[in-house]
Amino acid sequence: MSALGKASGALKSVDYEVFGRVQVSHYFPNQYTEQEAKKLGVVGWVKNTSQGTVTGQVQGPEEKVNEMKSWLSKVGSPSSRIDKTNFSNEKEISKVDFSDFNTRY
Repeated sequence: MSALGKASGALKSVDYEVFGRVQVSHYFPNQYTEQEAKKLGVVGWVKNTSQGTVTGQVQGPEEKVNEMKSWLSKVGSPSSRIDKTNFSNEKEISKVDFSDFNTRY
């Protein structure tokens, strides 16, 4: 099992979509979201949508996923304005599906 699985008992996966002025710079997903995810030690992906939102998935130890959820809901990139963040498909998982956190295009 990876270090992610050993860091905490339960592993969690959650999909997210961030609404607001979140694509003011394409660096929101590339620079800031990846940077925060890597700092927290979670894996998954992020992507800009054609509707102007940011969507993705986060996986990792439950406490770290919860920290990332809070960041996605309240902080984001310095120039973003987050109106709301929807989380879906939240579940406990036996192992993570990703080896890193990256941007999808």
